[in-house]
Amino acid sequence: MFNKPIIGITMGDPFGNGPEITVQAMSDPQLYDRCRPLVVGDLTSMEYALQVSKKLRGTDLKLHPIQKVEDALYEYGTIDLLDLGLVPADSIPDSLDMDKPEPFGIGASKIGGEASFQYVKKVIELAMAKEVDATVTNALSKEAINMAGHHYSGHTEIYAEYTGTDKYTMMLAHEELRVVHVSTHVSLREACDRVKKDRVLECIRIANDGCKALGIEKPKIGVAGLNPHCGENGMFGTEEIEEIQPAIDQAMSEGIYIPEGKPTPPDTVFSKAIGGWYDIVVVMYHDQGHIPLKVKGFVYNKKEKHWDAVAGVNVTLGLPIIRASVDHGTGFGHAGSGTANELSLTNAIDYAITLANHRTQ
Repeated sequence: MFNKPIIGITMGDPFGNGPEITVQAMSDPQLYDRCRPLVVGDLTSMEYALQVSKKLRGTDLKLHPIQKVEDALYEYGTIDLLDLGLVPADSIPDSLDMDKPEPFGIGASKIGGEASFQYVKKVIELAMAKEVDATVTNALSKEAINMAGHHYSGHTEIYAEYTGTDKYTMMLAHEELRVVHVSTHVSLREACDRVKKDRVLECIRIANDGCKALGIEKPKIGVAGLNPHCGENGMFGTEEIEEIQPAIDQAMSEGIYIPEGKPTPPDTVFSKAIGGWYDIVVVMYHDQGHIPLKVKGFVYNKKEKHWDAVAGVNVTLGLPIIRASVDHGTGFGHAGSGTANELSLTNAIDYAITLANHRTQ
């Protein structure tokens, strides 16, 4: 058992889908064959999530609340929970109407924002102290954490500050499609202004290192253009000529493998990546990377009106610790109804295990 990595998993916003998703992920006995999972959260919320999952989905697990990592059992059937005690019992519903299960209906709140922020801060501290081998985060609400006075645009920025990291980027992954971003949570106008040689080169380097951390010996890097048709030699914009190509030239001089040696038009780069041309694609802004990943990983069942799959992983590259996350939001409108889909969390845990195992080799 002691050869298996310890994975610290935040519960996410206590009024979101994270607690239920966590319970469902912990219900897979094979998870315990590959790692030692430890949930960081609140007993009140997890008890309610257990009730929802048991009555609506037949999950039969129990909780083992602890205050120290060394007290965890890591036994299937029991969820080890590092209980921070931040969510009052009176803020959680007392019972469920199983005939008509309803979501919490609370949405973003100061209590939820403070709690979810503290779970993240705690799991970072555990990883920096080497008490856990990797971290996985459920969704938090940017609105809620800001309501609680923590002014960050998301998990990535929290991790960067509390690990003292200056050079980092987001990687999204689903199966063999992976992307890293030059910019993320900024306006589209600002995103265009951030396409500069140094930042593009930094992301290419981080993408290359990230693939190697996954066991890819010689990564194939694709670099998306910013403008339609990569600017058509300056007709539709000059960023490819003035910023992106110089970054590619520098990266290739360092031995990084960029098969085409130039930017690839954004409307074809992802089809090529899915087809195996690249192991990872450097994209220029948030939606350029998120849209293809979610088209591939999110599957909505029109007939039954629910999501059959909400797959995908968000990994922060460039940190001194491992962080993988679900690639979806808090689902406030569905939390408590028993319809949460755990696939993205399962994928994130798988990525964390892979990264942890390669780091120790």
